[in-house]
Amino acid sequence: MLKFAKRRALLLIGAVATLAVAGAAFAFWTGGGSGTGSASAEGAQTGLTANQTTTLIAMYPGDSAQTISGNFDNPNSGPIHVSSVTVSIDSVTKAVGAPAGTCDSTDFTLANTAMTVNAEVPTGTAKGSFTGATIRFNNKATNQDACKGATVSLAYVIA
Repeated sequence: MLKFAKRRALLLIGAVATLAVAGAAFAFWTGGGSGTGSASAEGAQTGLTANQTTTLIAMYPGDSAQTISGNFDNPNSGPIHVSSVTVSIDSVTKAVGAPAGTCDSTDFTLANTAMTVNAEVPTGTAKGSFTGATIRFNNKATNQDACKGATVSLAYVIA
């Protein structure tokens, strides 16, 4: 009889323990509550600067194309994603004392002007890279002596 009473007591203790755990679990999962929170986004980002790292050699009519490459300066506190860099001819400045005549952007050809970057540019100077566009001096049927010593200024748009 004592054996039966011990077994019954153990079963009763097990059942009470199971109900207690189940009750606690029910209370945990069904408990209500409320709260508040806040977050803030960082202010506007400062624009990146594109740096041309390729030193182009002096061009002449009919010259082969030269590749344009560069990197970025990122003054922000974190990395900035760059999708592409597009280059264009900003201006052409004749050299002092150059022969009379016209020298302008039509004397030069830019190709592959949209360069894919698709990368995060880390904070700092001379970070990341772009490459792929080319520039060459066209060989026109007209006299191009006015372009001797001219400076071609390129503009970069970062997207």
